[in-house]
Amino acid sequence: MTLTPQQQTTLNNVKAFVKQKLSHDFSGHDMAHIERVVKLANKILNHQPQANAFIVLMSAYLHDVIDEKVIADVNNAINELQDYLRSLNLTTEEMRAIFDIIENMSYRKNLSQKTTLSLEGQIVQDADRLDAIGAIGIGRTFYYGGNKHNIMHDPNILPRTKLNEDNYKQPNTVINHFYEKLFLLKDMMNTQTAKQIAEQRHEILVKFVKQFEQEWLGND
Repeated sequence: MTLTPQQQTTLNNVKAFVKQKLSHDFSGHDMAHIERVVKLANKILNHQPQANAFIVLMSAYLHDVIDEKVIADVNNAINELQDYLRSLNLTTEEMRAIFDIIENMSYRKNLSQKTTLSLEGQIVQDADRLDAIGAIGIGRTFYYGGNKHNIMHDPNILPRTKLNEDNYKQPNTVINHFYEKLFLLKDMMNTQTAKQIAEQRHEILVKFVKQFEQEWLGND
């Protein structure tokens, strides 16, 4: 699906809006993350021509501006985003499609009960999850853990096996996050393109954690 000139202008405006909103983020959910997610979404879109590219790219740009990991007042952020999108003359259907994606795509939101996303939502979810694994994923995980003052590792603190939307937010070690989430993402990808990309990125995670744990114990 080729974007119309009006849709491209809207995307350019939204990009500037998001850049301003995330300009002070130091948790790994900054504009650089957004740009990578958009690029990955575009890569997946190349193999999903039936998807609505405008909804995919809008959602890829906006997926973190109402995320509680990034925003202090989520309800206020939602209201502000709704007003902003109306000012861009988005239709009710377009706004509904975008909010259905960005409000339901997160890992935490799907712990208690998995939400069935639209094809567009699956593409954005895949793109976001791909940026959570591989070398970039490792860097972002430690960056986020440091931002939240989490310790890197403690062999006596075991990874949790039963996570839900509430206890997922509780502090834990950075290394445990690999076991509790990142190692699982490869098998949660929706699209074939994302599954292929995830294979190599997953191997990078596994090798890194194995080496990290050996060095931690002085066994390398």
